[in-house]
Amino acid sequence: MNIFRTLSVFFLSCIFCLSLSANSTFTAAETQQISIPTPGLFDKSNSFILQLDRLEPADYSFPLPVGKAVAANNHELHINTTAGDAVKAMFAGKVRISRNIGSFGNVVVIRHNNGLETVYCKNAQNLVKVGDEVKAGQTIAIVGGEQGKVFCRFFMMINGSRINPSIILDINNQRLFRQALLCEKRGQGVVVNVKEGQETMNSSTDPDCIDEQDAKAWGTVDKKGGNRLDLTAIPTNEWAFPLPNGKMISDFGGKRRHGGVDLKWKGFDKIVAAFAGTVTRSSVFSGYGLCIIIKHDNGLETLYSHQSKNLVKVGQRVKAGEQIGITGRTGRATTEHLHFEVRYKGVKLNPSMLLNYKTRSLQPHTLVYSNGRVRAEKKK
Repeated sequence: MNIFRTLSVFFLSCIFCLSLSANSTFTAAETQQISIPTPGLFDKSNSFILQLDRLEPADYSFPLPVGKAVAANNHELHINTTAGDAVKAMFAGKVRISRNIGSFGNVVVIRHNNGLETVYCKNAQNLVKVGDEVKAGQTIAIVGGEQGKVFCRFFMMINGSRINPSIILDINNQRLFRQALLCEKRGQGVVVNVKEGQETMNSSTDPDCIDEQDAKAWGTVDKKGGNRLDLTAIPTNEWAFPLPNGKMISDFGGKRRHGGVDLKWKGFDKIVAAFAGTVTRSSVFSGYGLCIIIKHDNGLETLYSHQSKNLVKVGQRVKAGEQIGITGRTGRATTEHLHFEVRYKGVKLNPSMLLNYKTRSLQPHTLVYSNGRVRAEKKK
């Protein structure tokens, strides 16, 4: 009898220990608080590389493959869908939280081995518990919502700090950007940059807006040649509309001081050089993302940015109409498009002084540089 009691106590102790070990990875605070530092993440260094470029297709899943994502405040996505749809784990990992938390509703938080944490809120029902190991694409909850709308409230964190989802995902196409990310601890927050050779582009600021400081970082005063450029005298084979078939979706200036014009066609379209010239930049350039700058022989400089891929190198001579890149949404951008800027003699122009977007033609006037300014002079 004593033997059976001893075995029973031993068996129950083993069950208790197994249960404890499944949850003991996390502290009590970690199973209660959504935003909390990840122990040990920055113990050895203030930065680490997140290698999303090495993932296989099976290693990633969009949280609601049948849903449509909309960017919301505070680096959140609201993924709209229909009732009863399954919420999927984005990557493999371990469930850190699975409970109801105030305004977040039923929440699942998954800590991934790559340093990321993903958060799925407003679930109708959670289907996993703390300590569960999940695979990418595994169903973890049934979608819920609020106020008659069905959606998943989703965001990502590193060390308890939210990060901009647009650096990880193509939100419209649910595609994972396969790239290496540099994650740096700065004070109480984390800054995430895309590694591109020896340069990085910062993604922690607002999307689709170019800093004035960035905009001033290029454009040289070319004192060679005259100070007049007659656009009507340029032969048709010596210039090209930078995005063939492209339409203007965002104009120059406005409240956000847009330094150029945004052109879009279908997405991932070819970009061509507006005029012949020499490539002076082909790399990541702060909020511009992948960027190309070409210095032309006629005193103009043109900038092309947010590319998914650059096809030219610094120092390369290009012809008018030669393909130089493919549109994308790198840098601060919310959709695939071409951000196009123009300088004449180092002075920033509204690109409409150069191009007619509706007819995709050059404007019928002469650009005149004088005393640090450029004006359009119509023929008499």
